[in-house]
Amino acid sequence: MGVPEIEDAALLFVFGYNGADSHPIVARRIVRAKQKGAKIICADPRIIETARIADMHLQLKGGTNLLLVNAIANTILEEGLTDEDFIEKHSNGYAEFKEIVKKYTPEGVSVQVGIPASDIRKAARMYATSGRSMILYGMGVCQFGQAVDVVKALANLTIMTGNLGRPSTGIGPVRGQNNVQGACDMGALPNVFPGYQAVTNPELRAKFEKAWGVKLPDQNGITLTVVPHQVLHEKDPTKQIHGYYIMGEDPVQSDPDSAEVRESLEKCDFVVMQDIFMNKTGQYADVILPATSWCEHEGVFSCCDRGFQRVRKILEPVGDLKTDWQIICEMSTAMGYPMKYNKTEEIWNEVIELCPGFYGATYQKIEKQGSVQWPCRDRSDADTGTVYLHKGGKFSNPDGKANFFATDWRPPQEVENKEYPLTLCTVREVGHYSVRTMSGNCRMLRNLEDEPGWLQISPRDAEKLGIKHQELVRVSSLRGSVITRANVTERVKKGAVYMTYQWWVGACNELTNANLDPISKTPEYKYCACKVEKLSDQKAAWEDVNKTLADLRKKMRVDVKREGVKA
Repeated sequence: MGVPEIEDAALLFVFGYNGADSHPIVARRIVRAKQKGAKIICADPRIIETARIADMHLQLKGGTNLLLVNAIANTILEEGLTDEDFIEKHSNGYAEFKEIVKKYTPEGVSVQVGIPASDIRKAARMYATSGRSMILYGMGVCQFGQAVDVVKALANLTIMTGNLGRPSTGIGPVRGQNNVQGACDMGALPNVFPGYQAVTNPELRAKFEKAWGVKLPDQNGITLTVVPHQVLHEKDPTKQIHGYYIMGEDPVQSDPDSAEVRESLEKCDFVVMQDIFMNKTGQYADVILPATSWCEHEGVFSCCDRGFQRVRKILEPVGDLKTDWQIICEMSTAMGYPMKYNKTEEIWNEVIELCPGFYGATYQKIEKQGSVQWPCRDRSDADTGTVYLHKGGKFSNPDGKANFFATDWRPPQEVENKEYPLTLCTVREVGHYSVRTMSGNCRMLRNLEDEPGWLQISPRDAEKLGIKHQELVRVSSLRGSVITRANVTERVKKGAVYMTYQWWVGACNELTNANLDPISKTPEYKYCACKVEKLSDQKAAWEDVNKTLADLRKKMRVDVKREGVKA
């Protein structure tokens, strides 16, 4: 699907995605869809902005995503709302899918999910009968130990109702950060070359070996999230990690269980960080390579809708900086593999020559159209790219059909208990970007919101704990504890608390659990057990916050003045 298509859907099922905080421009498309008459179903544990304009808000309990999706599928089956013609002609595995889903009735899951069965049934009918239903999902789906299963379950809904292969239908993963799609497109994944070409396929591997003049491994690599294990616990010497090259990432701030991440960086023999500003990870780097920012170099981004867009240089870099691609070229050459390009267009031309799905997306075509959505296989003007996938019910599997997939729900790895009675979920904040490496260096944004961040907590939980709005509190889990401010709000349900992950002092990833989805290896950022405690001496707590922040800035040589906050 394309982002502009959102506003022409008849129904939007927004699942675990907070566009207003994550992507305000995409959120504007959701508002336009509402203005054009679309129905909106919002599935989210919090009362987010989308929930406020939704026709239905399914305020589910965290960790029950698959229960809800399977119950919606169950209703569609039971009430005969399926597109049997589409299923028969364009899918496989329908019988096996029905066998698993039939036990997940709305009445059977209602208590666990926290939603009345009648509401689940109503949402299922709305989705199945609109004629043009589109699903948008975000990190509220992806950052769980059972993430991939839920994504496939949402895809089941599109197949069983025929909401695929037509404008303003389908399923849209709205990526967590800019150019996540582009990083994956360019092969920054451990199992594929650029263009999603499998590392384990000998013919594809041979193509890249010939183009690059090298011999490439035939085994998949590992994901970033398993690096701590490979450094600290791996016994096989051939699998141990001794060198770690970190580019445009701050794992100490962004990865779960920060204490384990710090330990792995301390014990790793050699760490290189390539970035535009200093960050927490930089404290552990043996070498720091300063790179240019987005406005200081040229390149190509991929939007979340597969659209290639040009990025143009508008400022000359100041100081001893190089572009990311120049640094990589010089590193490669120094290590014995000569790599040289004169400009980014040469790199792009190599990419599209090796990737059939990108072949037609030349600089000239991107320039002419503004954006080219892959697949774009022909360089003639006739091929303008592909707005939506699966036209005519054609899928990328060998037989051209979609595959149903169903499995049983399993709870999050770490659930609330007597010692840690609350659940913690990490979320995004509209005022700062990602781990705040960039936006934290902007004085205006810091003035809008600054350390030590906030903990969203329900009034009932706050009252029980004797906590008032804006007071400093201590939040603890099995892995650590942090101090942050209480944001007492009706937007969250009793029993659950939420923290954004930008803050150096109120760093929620000191608390999060490193349980990974077995397929995607994405951490379970959205669910772990925690406790919240009132701090009786607020003045001392503020002094501690300000001292901790000052020490961090001094360690990282961050030359940014900040007035201490007083109680």
